[in-house]
Amino acid sequence: MLPNEIYQAMNTILSYIDSLELNDKVDAINEIRFSIHLVSPFKNEPVDYVEWIPKEEMIANDYNPNKVAPPEMELLRKSIEHDGYTQPVVSWHEDGVREVIDGFHRTKVCNEFKDVSDRVHGHLPAVTIKDNCNGRNDRIASTIRHNRARGKHTVDGMSDIVIELKKRNWTDNRIGKELGMDPDEVLRLCQVSGLVDVFSDTDFSEAWDAEIYSNDDFQLLDEVDI
Repeated sequence: MLPNEIYQAMNTILSYIDSLELNDKVDAINEIRFSIHLVSPFKNEPVDYVEWIPKEEMIANDYNPNKVAPPEMELLRKSIEHDGYTQPVVSWHEDGVREVIDGFHRTKVCNEFKDVSDRVHGHLPAVTIKDNCNGRNDRIASTIRHNRARGKHTVDGMSDIVIELKKRNWTDNRIGKELGMDPDEVLRLCQVSGLVDVFSDTDFSEAWDAEIYSNDDFQLLDEVDI
C-alpha cells in the first residue's frame, strides 16, 4: 500500500494531464514515463520505456530484407484493428530522425489505414535501442536479429545485407556471430551477389561451385511482422 501522499500526488498529476490538449497530453505522458524509467530497476531494457511518437517522424530504414505478402499484410491489419498495438516499433533516433529498426509493417498499417491512424491519434508506440548499439552496422544487425527470431528473409535481400557489412569491414566470422548464421550460409549469400571482392577473407581450401546452391537451400519463410 502506497502512502496517501503518493496517491494525492498522482491524482494531482492525472488531473493536470487530463486538462491538456492532445499533443501536450502525449508529451506530458511521455515525459512522466521517461522520468519513471530513469529510476526503474529495468531501465537497461528498452521495453521499459514505451513512448508515443507521431507517425510522420518514423521513417523506414533502407536495408530491411523482410517482406510480407498481401494476405499476411491483411492479417496484420486485422490483428492491429482487433487486438490493438500489442508490440511497440523498435527504433533509433538522432538529430530529429527516428528510423525503424523493427516494426516497419506495423508502421505501414498506421500510415495506410485511416481507421487505425485515427484510433491512435496518428501516433505509434516506440522503444529505442540502446545507445551503444546505434551505429549503422549495429542497427542492421539488430534488424536482422529481430527478423530471424521470427523467420527468414528473401535471399537477395539477405545477400545485400551481407555484402554491405563486408564492405563496411565486418569479417565473415563477425557477420555469422552477429546475424546468427553459420559459415556456409554466409558463403552462400556472398555467392548470390556474384561479386569477387566479397570473398577476400574466405578460405578456399575446398572447391565450391555457386551453381550448386539454390534458394531452396535457405528454406525461406515470409513472416508476419507483428
